[in-house]
Amino acid sequence: MAAEKTKGTKPPQAKQTPLSPIEVKSTLDGSLQPSLIWAPESAKATPTPLFVFLHSWSGNYQQNNAKWLKEAQNRGWIYLHPNFRGVNQQPEACGSRLARQDILDAIDYVIRHYDVDQSRIYLAGSSGGGHMTMLMAGHHPDRFSAASAWVGISDLAAWYHFHVKDGKPQNYARMILKSLTEKPGVSAEVDAEYRDRSPLFWIANATEVPLDLNAGVTDGKTGSVPFAHTLNAFNALAEKNQTTLVSKAEIQQLWDHGKLKSPQSSDQETDETYGRAIHLRRHSGQARVTIFEGGHEGLPEPACEWLSKQSRDTSGFGKNTAGQP
Repeated sequence: MAAEKTKGTKPPQAKQTPLSPIEVKSTLDGSLQPSLIWAPESAKATPTPLFVFLHSWSGNYQQNNAKWLKEAQNRGWIYLHPNFRGVNQQPEACGSRLARQDILDAIDYVIRHYDVDQSRIYLAGSSGGGHMTMLMAGHHPDRFSAASAWVGISDLAAWYHFHVKDGKPQNYARMILKSLTEKPGVSAEVDAEYRDRSPLFWIANATEVPLDLNAGVTDGKTGSVPFAHTLNAFNALAEKNQTTLVSKAEIQQLWDHGKLKSPQSSDQETDETYGRAIHLRRHSGQARVTIFEGGHEGLPEPACEWLSKQSRDTSGFGKNTAGQP
């Protein structure tokens, strides 16, 4: 019954009790890592989708993402909001192996304590959370049923350079330096670390994962992450799938004019869940990309509506380690 509810209309609004704090022991360094969780009362006995929402670049697990939480609650999903080492200004954060494992450890905790429908483990995030959503899908594609990423950073080196003005690192570039310790290009070792934490170099591993990539057409001008990061990630998938890429000319047209000179039929789709004009929409295998009228923002309703239609079994890949709390 619970699985059927995710495929169509929203179920009746669930009782919205407060988020509860949990701590999960890292399987890599043994530290206790915090998360917030909400679950419907039925989730102990009825298979229930798990919605993992990832905080933004400068946020942590206590960040207010009430609109995303409400979408999960109204759909009767378990909501998990992990910390994954908090604000991206230390080496342990910013897509590190530790941060990635924290998310997997938190998911395994929920699987141990609730009846999770492991064909509906959904991942989403906006901005820095979009970066981490794409990165997790690329590094751990077998752990997620579907993922929806919004205005995410796909290439940390390129984003660093975008935020250097007149030779001086600005706020986000300085935060990258705190996380990666050096600017890109200093050494092969440093560049390897940038690549390890950049979705662009991993997302092609996720061709079997339903992926929903989104950005506002003015982001990079009115916001901090140029929408080309999203299109470049999609193109990495399209190249792996041997399907048509979004061309450099099309990306430039969107940047210069906010629209395409010759939109394809898919670019002219109307999607009522967005409540915005769509300027580009393309598909490649299990992935779709949407550039919408807007800036640096995530849209909870279209993300969760799309996720609700996805199903992919991940039960063979959960660790469910015995003896852990």
